[in-house]
Amino acid sequence: MTNIDERLEKIEAMLVVLVERPQMREWYTTQEFAQAVGKADFTIRGYCRLQRLRAEKRQSGRGAHPQWVLPHAELLRYQKEGLLPYRRPASSHEEPGAFRLAE
Repeated sequence: MTNIDERLEKIEAMLVVLVERPQMREWYTTQEFAQAVGKADFTIRGYCRLQRLRAEKRQSGRGAHPQWVLPHAELLRYQKEGLLPYRRPASSHEEPGAFRLAE
């Protein structure tokens, strides 16, 4: 095998590694975030709604309803630190379906 053939094989092997490597993105949908952390999409949406993850709603172009998106920095923070602590709602009205502890 010639030197050029060996170099081409090395280049091809490196290209395969680059193509198969997950892409770093600036923003992730809840589905992409869930896949990256091994959770269900439904679970990640719930964490966003409860503010256990730092996320924001954006129009997705797929209908009238905005969808949650999470920044790359939040993915890194979650992988290192986990969920943000649960905070009780600030209003005096409790969330529907919430359990109330006896005092």
